[in-house]
Amino acid sequence: MVQAEFGTGPEEGKDRNFVTALARGLDVLRCFRPGEVSLSNLDLSERTGLPKPTISRLTHTLCQLGYLVNDTSTGNYRLGVGVLQLGFGVLAGMDICDRAADVLRTLRNGPNSYITAALAEMHRAEVVYVAVHRSREDVSLAMHVGARLPLFRSAIGRAILAGLSEDDRQTAIAHGVQDGAGSEAQLSQAARAAGEEFEAKGYCTGFGAWRADVNGIAVPVFSLDGARVFGLNVGGPAFHVSPQELERVYSGLLTEAASFLSFKP
Repeated sequence: MVQAEFGTGPEEGKDRNFVTALARGLDVLRCFRPGEVSLSNLDLSERTGLPKPTISRLTHTLCQLGYLVNDTSTGNYRLGVGVLQLGFGVLAGMDICDRAADVLRTLRNGPNSYITAALAEMHRAEVVYVAVHRSREDVSLAMHVGARLPLFRSAIGRAILAGLSEDDRQTAIAHGVQDGAGSEAQLSQAARAAGEEFEAKGYCTGFGAWRADVNGIAVPVFSLDGARVFGLNVGGPAFHVSPQELERVYSGLLTEAASFLSFKP
């Protein structure tokens, strides 16, 4: 039996203006994982749960629009320049990325040369890095703009959860259940724990929760109009960046940075 990674969202069936064909096309584009160059129609069918004739129509349309490119020698598809243009358009519209550049650089240039600093935004049950300043050492996290982390298990994701409104948090949980991140009960508990930790400490931690060899802490950052929630984090390899140093030295720096970047009513 086909196991779909994507599918109809909580909006479909409730919103008469929801365009299912558009959602399915975007699901096809979301099938590409980091490091993957090309996918076949069968790959796309298995990952979306859509029948192959439907996938063929979607890939044909996406190729015509420049979002996919067909390799005639293999029949597989790769992402086209149209997707890249969309990505740069999104980044260009994020004024916070420009404002965050100096902040990230300052955090990265702190006392520990192994620290990487980053800014990310939520997409469904993941967070996507939109700005990164990697550590000054050769041994650093393999993080870059576009890198994805789990929303419910990473420090930066948990910080975003802590900053969301209750309605947006419930939507994130629904997406997480749909995308296989966990059960509703598990994700609700994870979201509550993130909120409680932020309330108690002023930041969220991720000490080996996402990856056993990575430590990090993070805080929510709000866009100037207050409509979007980002996550701001610092972290690094666990053998060079300890939880104690992050909480003792970097938590205050991180809080000050978030205060500078965030909207204040």
